[in-house]
Amino acid sequence: MLASLFAQATDWVAPTIDWHAIAPELVLVVGINIILLLDLSLADAKKWMLATLSGFVMLGALVPVVTLFVIGDDSRSMFGGRYVIDEYALVLKGFFLLVAYVVILMSQTELEEGGYYQGEFYVLMLCSVLGMVMMTSSRDLVSIFVALELLSIPAYMLAAWNKRNPKSNEAGMKYYLLGVFASAIMLYGMSLLFGATNSTLLTEIGATLVDGNLSGIEVVGVVFVISGFAFKISAVPFHTWAPDTYEGAPTPVTAFLSVASKAAGFVALVTIIYLAFPNASDVYQPFIWVLAALTMTVGNVLALRQTNIVRMLAYSSVSQGGFILMPLAFAGEANASGSALNAVVVYLLVYGFMNLGAFATVIAVSRKTRSGEISSFGGLFSYAPGMAVLVTMFFASLAGIPPLGGWFAKFNAFKAVLDAQSSWAYVLASIAAVNTVISAAYYMKVLRTVWMDEAPDGDTSPINTPSPIKAALGLTLVGTLVVGVYPQSVANFGDLEDLTGTTELVAVVDAGG
Repeated sequence: MLASLFAQATDWVAPTIDWHAIAPELVLVVGINIILLLDLSLADAKKWMLATLSGFVMLGALVPVVTLFVIGDDSRSMFGGRYVIDEYALVLKGFFLLVAYVVILMSQTELEEGGYYQGEFYVLMLCSVLGMVMMTSSRDLVSIFVALELLSIPAYMLAAWNKRNPKSNEAGMKYYLLGVFASAIMLYGMSLLFGATNSTLLTEIGATLVDGNLSGIEVVGVVFVISGFAFKISAVPFHTWAPDTYEGAPTPVTAFLSVASKAAGFVALVTIIYLAFPNASDVYQPFIWVLAALTMTVGNVLALRQTNIVRMLAYSSVSQGGFILMPLAFAGEANASGSALNAVVVYLLVYGFMNLGAFATVIAVSRKTRSGEISSFGGLFSYAPGMAVLVTMFFASLAGIPPLGGWFAKFNAFKAVLDAQSSWAYVLASIAAVNTVISAAYYMKVLRTVWMDEAPDGDTSPINTPSPIKAALGLTLVGTLVVGVYPQSVANFGDLEDLTGTTELVAVVDAGG
């Protein structure tokens, strides 16, 4: 035991560091320090520069990601295989950086007009994004937990950023308390896995756990780790924090939590399932099957009753998480493991565009109406037809209506489930089909209000949309349309062999199959 721990320790003492491979992380670290120093010296009238600089930091970090993706033809591994930069990691790093850039565009005007502290906001967001970028490359329980806490702790503070609003304070407190509780459960599960397998490296854990031969400690460890990440992705019954947090937090923060934070939880969950639990499918597959069925059903049913559009989008986010979970319920099946990974990654990419776009329209409309009620969207087509069309596109995409991106994400998820060719797969696909119809009901309710209802109080004055929000709407619209019209643009972004570039991942999955 001591010899094993000593060997692991020495592996960390003198690591071989590929500075090019970790260039995105380095750019973010430098950017965090620059923004922090500038915030101390800039006058309040010039704080707007921090948003522009934060955007450039995100784009600057995106440059080495694109470079590595274009010229890289192999996997780069550091710290004894605990930190891996492959095509799977690079695609998701680029996704998180692009999402954060769009959120910065959505945040800039609200922070300036609302009198919020701007420097600290962008520093915390950059820190959270750094944790997400690290999460994509983490292949060890310790590095995964560190990355998770690095992305979560700033998010707790961002949720309560509107400190003059009691709802915002409540949102941050609920998110923090339940998040700490979930982290404790997950860390306890990780400690059990370490005690049972004598390793924190995911591939070594995966080689130790064997279906049909799992001890009670190993079973509990697997369940606790998945439960911890189920909180992060707001899966039922771990979703109770999401509606209040999403409603109380500033709307750009809500968009950030519903897309980037949720996606980071899925990335960690996927990495652990494919690397650490491929031979424990008898344990995790039934658990995730139940989580997926409950999450999409409960989220949709509760969304039907909402009158506040942010709370409706909160429950919509819960139900969308159920659709993303659905393929993972069959990740251990030999004929579905590759398509399941593909479906999850593609769904995350598409979901990022369409959900950020939906929140951007909410921000734009609420600047005029000063209300979060669905009824406040009444008559939008009569005084802002362009915005009404954008609302229609993003909400129709969330409903999965062709030719927008959401249809391909859902189609890919159904295909992955049906590839399993089992009775349980057909049952889950049937539940998902019913939930797709249910979700269309509340999305169409919003569109009916936009196109058919009268404007509240007869106010038909035009909407003044700031340039940063217009840019955010443009980026998300392009992403939503391109994926829907040309699905091949992302169709291979989740291919098991081409995307991961990780021989250990392929070998472990093949052994598990």
